[in-house]
Amino acid sequence: MCGILAALGCIDVSQAKRARILELSRRLRHRGPDWSGISHHGNCFLAHQRLAIVDPTSGNQPLYNEDKTIVVTVNGEIYNHEELRTKLGSHKFRTRSDCEVIAHLYEAYGEDFVDMLDGMFSFVLLDTRDNSFIAARDAIGITPLYTGWGIDGSIWFASEMKALNDECERFECFPPGHIYSSKLGGYKRWYNPPWFSEDIPSTPYDPLVLRKAFEQAVLKRLMADVPFGVLLSGGLDSSLVAAVASRYLAGTEVARQWGAKLHTFCIGLQIKSLHLYDCLRANKSTAAWGVEARMPFLDKEFINISMGIDPEWKMVRPDLGRIEKWILRKAFDDVEKPYLPKHILYRQKEQFSDGVGYSWIDGLKEHAANHVTNMMLANAKYIYPENTPTTKEAYYYRMIFERFFPQNAARLTVPGGPSVACSTAKALEWDAAWSRNPDPSGRAALGVHVDAYKEDADISNGDEKVSADFSIKKEKFLDGGVKVAVDG
Repeated sequence: MCGILAALGCIDVSQAKRARILELSRRLRHRGPDWSGISHHGNCFLAHQRLAIVDPTSGNQPLYNEDKTIVVTVNGEIYNHEELRTKLGSHKFRTRSDCEVIAHLYEAYGEDFVDMLDGMFSFVLLDTRDNSFIAARDAIGITPLYTGWGIDGSIWFASEMKALNDECERFECFPPGHIYSSKLGGYKRWYNPPWFSEDIPSTPYDPLVLRKAFEQAVLKRLMADVPFGVLLSGGLDSSLVAAVASRYLAGTEVARQWGAKLHTFCIGLQIKSLHLYDCLRANKSTAAWGVEARMPFLDKEFINISMGIDPEWKMVRPDLGRIEKWILRKAFDDVEKPYLPKHILYRQKEQFSDGVGYSWIDGLKEHAANHVTNMMLANAKYIYPENTPTTKEAYYYRMIFERFFPQNAARLTVPGGPSVACSTAKALEWDAAWSRNPDPSGRAALGVHVDAYKEDADISNGDEKVSADFSIKKEKFLDGGVKVAVDG
């Protein structure tokens, strides 16, 4: 995962300005500690901090086409770059970098090439022939990107806000699945899958089709010229990623370079909004340590197949032995060649913060309660009138955020509203009981989680108790319908 910064249309084009761009770019050095590069053409600057994953010896950025009239700075991976190189047969490439195809695709197809890319990416491309430019972000927003505007009329793009907040009067999240075109003077959507209209899909569930799509999503993400591993939490999703990678790793190019033993590391959705929540957390927490995270579950083809399945198949149906994520569990329930043991395949889903141990999230709430008084929380609406924190934990995080990003533009990039079990505010409309539980733990999903908070449990950072009657038995379904009674 790399860091990119671009400033376009600057009035100041001096060497001092170039030095300033490099200084701001270095704020992203944690994202790419292997190389720093910059391209300066007229009133435009494109900078790059590289984490070398593919072609580490010659793929330094910014990248160019044959005659260097097109320059691009990219953060991400293009998994189908070999296929695209074949399609661009007459073009001559300078490197083996997967990202170099972007410059050549623009040269061949103009601005309408982005949908040809299969991968995760954010990039800024400058056409020096007419000084026009485009910026783009991948379909779901796996890689972060922000847009900013300078007082001199310049427009800026960066992987993180810290490269913009001292130079831009205003900045915002770059919307996923869009490009920004200087010729159009704004954004336009390039990603328009069938499911985006939110019409109810009707495709029958086929477990083998879903399994094949996921296996391909995992395999294409094994593309690397450096050592790699799997982040294994022990839950269903990461376990399936590890199982598929382990099963098919032998015989691949990456196995020839680094061996067929898979290394795992244990650390203790409304889909249109993932770029504001899970994607952002996953990207920034790994990039902070110079590590690139890849997400097979956000593969475009896998998403299209899974989103196209009739939602009736996705419903939790205790009468049919279907628990959450049943279509995925069933797809990998192979009796002859098991991917996972049954007790892993049909284990109850946990929130990630719970999965690493309930003490993790409980400890954070206790720490926040020790630093935020009752009076501070009572007056939160006066201190933070926008997106007012409603719990001590949220108040504590807000204090940290405001220390580094005091601008109102920064506040507006963070979604607000109450949440239960790390969901968006929309989930609170599903169940009246959930609206009383502003808690990130999956245990706040009363009536769903096997280990949900007990009667009179304190779930609000130490000041307010919400009662819930859990004297009834809850049923946990294993192995396609075997019922195990669990005391509430």
